Amino acid sequence: MGSENKQPRIGIIGTGAIGGFYGLMLARAGFDVHFLLRSEFPAVSQHGLQLNSAVFGPLSLNPVQAYASAADMPSCDWLLVGTKTTSNADLAPLIAQAAAPGARVLLLQNGLEVEDSLRPLLPDSLHLLGGLCFICVHRQSPGVITHQALGAVNIGYHSGSAVDTAAGKAIAEEGAGLLRKAGLESQAMENLHQARWQKLVWNIPYNGLSVLLSASTTPLMSNVHSREFIQALMQEVVQGALACGYQLPQGYAEHLFAATETMPDYKPSMYLDYEEKRPLELDAIYARPLAAALNAGQDMPKVRALYQALSFIDAANH
Repeated sequence: MGSENKQPRIGIIGTGAIGGFYGLMLARAGFDVHFLLRSEFPAVSQHGLQLNSAVFGPLSLNPVQAYASAADMPSCDWLLVGTKTTSNADLAPLIAQAAAPGARVLLLQNGLEVEDSLRPLLPDSLHLLGGLCFICVHRQSPGVITHQALGAVNIGYHSGSAVDTAAGKAIAEEGAGLLRKAGLESQAMENLHQARWQKLVWNIPYNGLSVLLSASTTPLMSNVHSREFIQALMQEVVQGALACGYQLPQGYAEHLFAATETMPDYKPSMYLDYEEKRPLELDAIYARPLAAALNAGQDMPKVRALYQALSFIDAANH
């Protein structure tokens, strides 16, 4: 991979809304992109990927370099993982099969400490990074993705054979550079854990309340009581992050709240998982942040109550 002239080969593990969107954008920018699919393999291999984007217009990729098995994929220099955290136990073998020596593995997942459980299962030579996607996107039907707004990715280095912090940051910057070439905003983050806490400031209130109250973002932002609940949850997350040693940017929660006011009406990913009777990502988005904050001496009682209610709903749903 060392040569600047050599285009990296990119693999997408989990070609749902997230993997499909970023993979299609990278492929359209001229990168050699290979897609791993499960249930959608027949549809995508026959008809390609379609993206209906409010930002970029209608885009398509056909043919798609699609695979039903990681063993059939060529060795990839970058692997972008778009699967849910609920299936992380099955990830390591797929990554090991598809990764070139020294490959960079970028987890495009929500929640806290998602890299920590995966790291011991991967070869030491692989670089593990986290990517925080700020995007309104969902899968409409097999191989068809709707993109409503945004698309930026913040990337942080987690672990691997980088010799020091600067080398890790350079690898994160390399990943951000790929996405920028695809026409997307992306930046390398100094601290991955802080970046994950920042994303939780949005994910904890909006994902959970969308399920609890059966509401997308516009109704949640249109009611005085739900607005107060969202703001209270956001402040608890900011305090939890602070207890864990992460000072979030001044006014960060207020910024996210104001940004959501101007977003198109959006169903958060957890609401879609609930509707399709898939397991909710409660461990990564709620249990781990609650445990980390409590371990640092800070309870988040409203977040805890939301988590308890969601756990009941999740157990009854599947």
